[in-house]
Amino acid sequence: MTVKLYAMTCGRLVGRLKDMIEGEEGEADLPIPSYLIEHPKGRALFDTGMHPQCRTDPAGRLGERVARIFGFQHYGAHDDVKSRLEAIDRDAGKVDFVVNSHLHFDHAGGNELVPNATVVVQQREWQAAQDPETAAKVGFYKADIDHGHPVKQVEGEHDLFGDGSVVCIPTYGHTPGHQSLKVRTDKGSIVLTGDACYFCRTLRERRLPRFVYDREAMLASLDRLEALEKGGATLFFGHDPEFWKNVPQAPVPAF
Repeated sequence: MTVKLYAMTCGRLVGRLKDMIEGEEGEADLPIPSYLIEHPKGRALFDTGMHPQCRTDPAGRLGERVARIFGFQHYGAHDDVKSRLEAIDRDAGKVDFVVNSHLHFDHAGGNELVPNATVVVQQREWQAAQDPETAAKVGFYKADIDHGHPVKQVEGEHDLFGDGSVVCIPTYGHTPGHQSLKVRTDKGSIVLTGDACYFCRTLRERRLPRFVYDREAMLASLDRLEALEKGGATLFFGHDPEFWKNVPQAPVPAF
């Protein structure tokens, strides 16, 4: 059995460092990752980046406040997940699963571009997105979520293909039901952290983002990620500009 993992940077956001890691100032170009996993039983994406409207009309898509907080000037016309897949001769219409780490606009915004996939999400994340008050508090947008996909709501760990090679692992805290993804290839195990760990420094220094749904849960998730790393897994951090400088881009396997 061969499982292949490909990384795709779907543009970058300009963000305020103080929102990403406690005590920092200035700005950072934040890579927006999506990952393609090819398994003998099917294809899966882990996160889908942003919707193309974030490039053309971010305020119309996300509201004036978010459009002021982030800069979208490094999100190009061919940076959406569909275009990134086309660039490596893959068809977004032939992706079987979209595993969303969580439902923020830079992780689920491209779901609409993957029309035939089943969305795999933690049950508590999906339920939070259905509650208007919680969705507004956490920063979920109906436009990113409601596209008629079949939705598989999972609780805790979930073995996507039934053989232990691609496993959702709960890493709650950033949002109510955040999940990371463990992928086993011929070269070893990788954990795609998503926003459970923005930067390598988030893990090493336990300096959390400014806006966290559940601080204690996020710290516990960092402990879990650290334990996986000590057990031999390689961590791929969510938005770390320095880390992503060295990540091979598709069509070269990421690991």
